[in-house]
Amino acid sequence: MILQGNQRGGSKNLAHHLMKQENELVEVHDLRGFASDNLYGAFQESYAISRATRCTQHLFSLSLNPPSEANVSNEQFEAAIERVEDTLELQGQPRAIVFHEKRGIDGIVRRHAHAVWCRIDTEQMKAVQLSFSNRKLQDVSRLLYVEHGWKMPPGFLQPNQRNPRNFTLAEWQQAKRAGKDAKKLKVLFQDCWAITDNRATFAYALKEHGLILAKGDRRGFVAVDHQGEVYPLSRWVGIKTKKIGERLGEVENLLSVEDAHEIAAKLVTNRLEELRLEQRQEADKQLKASRIRHQVQLNLQIAEQAELKKQQVASQFEQKAIQERRFRTGFFGLVDRFTGKHNHINKQNHAEAAKSIAHHRYQQKALQTNHASMRKSIRQNATAQLAWYKANDRELKQDIQWLNSSIAREEPPISSNQSANRQHRSRD
Repeated sequence: MILQGNQRGGSKNLAHHLMKQENELVEVHDLRGFASDNLYGAFQESYAISRATRCTQHLFSLSLNPPSEANVSNEQFEAAIERVEDTLELQGQPRAIVFHEKRGIDGIVRRHAHAVWCRIDTEQMKAVQLSFSNRKLQDVSRLLYVEHGWKMPPGFLQPNQRNPRNFTLAEWQQAKRAGKDAKKLKVLFQDCWAITDNRATFAYALKEHGLILAKGDRRGFVAVDHQGEVYPLSRWVGIKTKKIGERLGEVENLLSVEDAHEIAAKLVTNRLEELRLEQRQEADKQLKASRIRHQVQLNLQIAEQAELKKQQVASQFEQKAIQERRFRTGFFGLVDRFTGKHNHINKQNHAEAAKSIAHHRYQQKALQTNHASMRKSIRQNATAQLAWYKANDRELKQDIQWLNSSIAREEPPISSNQSANRQHRSRD
């Protein structure tokens, strides 16, 4: 049953919408907690009460749409509405229930319902807080599909439950760190049950999530994962054993827990082997890329050093020309030699040349130091990346060895969660 709800104001418009005669039948089934005996007056009461608060969306409107093939009684609609009321903590709030019958484009008349609550708590004079109402409604809706045996729409399925044959390395490592979430597992089982209608399709749906349908120690239906944990279907699906048997048939020809564990573990080990190969190929690819980056960087550095040398040689030639122009020639040159000016200029030129040489050496050393640091950074990154790949490879190898060894043992390793599951399994 699809449940859609929202907070709203506009009491007059809502009453008008619910009482529209475009439906084949409109029936105000119940008015609880209102002084008025009609929908318009009831919603107007809610609006009047809300004026004493800051709440503008004083109503919560819910529509209940069962599957087209379902024949839902008044009592079943009421039970669903009561469950929503309890989930959203609207117990005791004024409430209206309206039934509609409407002819579809296929000519078939279908029945659906609407429920509307006044959100204003008159004792505290404030609106009831409705947090995460959409998520809560979807949870209730899922349970209704499972309990009534209706086929669940694809949009209700949880997209985060990945096929273990397609997971990535990051997803595998995250799953190992996080462990198992009981709520998500229950949703997974209920999804598989709700979208299938026989043993073959149910077993296939479980297998897509790495779970193998098997026979429990006491002839009950169970599912087994790659770690050897056993999940009794009656508990995890939330359906009585008798109903499960009616859909899945006899349990006798199912796999044993041990055989199911072997198959489930094999699904995962095959994928882990693929991941190991992918990691090794990626490591080789990255190593080659690192070598190429190192060679490219080295070529660039050689070119930079050659360019610096070229600039320094040109600077030396320019400086030497300036220094030579300082010496006078002819008669004045002889005068400079006799007066000592020539010797003074010569000393000045030597000092400038020495300073220039020292500066050029400093430039060369700084460039070499910078180049060495860049090459070292490339090597360190490559080494760290290679170490990361090696660590992942070791971890995957250990996981594969553990899974293979757990299959070889008569009883796979039992964690604290498994121990509890085994106790439940023994009752099936």
